[in-house]
Amino acid sequence: MRREPTGPAGSDDPGPGPDGPGPDDPGTGRHETPFERADRRWTDLLQEVRVAQTGSQILFGFLLSIAFTARFAALGTFDRTLYVVTVVAAALATGTLIAPVAYHRVLAGHLLKPELVDAAARLVGVGIVLLALTVGASLLLLLHVVLGGAAAWAIAAAVTAWFALCWLLLPWHLLRRYGRSPRR
Repeated sequence: MRREPTGPAGSDDPGPGPDGPGPDDPGTGRHETPFERADRRWTDLLQEVRVAQTGSQILFGFLLSIAFTARFAALGTFDRTLYVVTVVAAALATGTLIAPVAYHRVLAGHLLKPELVDAAARLVGVGIVLLALTVGASLLLLLHVVLGGAAAWAIAAAVTAWFALCWLLLPWHLLRRYGRSPRR
């Protein structure tokens, strides 16, 4: 179903509804249309993606270069397999974190900004999880080569758990503490 704009020409904003702009959320004091809210959320999302995207791209590039070093030939089967898994996870993280840009390019001008923002937010969530797994796997690979055995696994697991705490559990705790449900 295609929505017809009533706002300025070329804008995705159809203008205020029949009752004028309404509050975004009854306790926030914001007065914005759904399209103003989508624009605000899109801008916030792009700022977040810039940070995660840069990290994933740098890590991916570094990982790609490892296969061309002299030491790579000396790696055992486990380390080579872990390397392949890590590079694939990095590629998936990078692609997933860049995907919102492609979505925007395809959907721009089709009056789907709120839907675009929701889909892009889900992609960024998946991309962040993939990035955390990539960092954890990269750390495991490095530590397995340097330390070997159980120490590598323990440190990599602890760092991955730290990411889960900082990136997921603490934000969810704040949502629960203040009686809010996660919004997309």
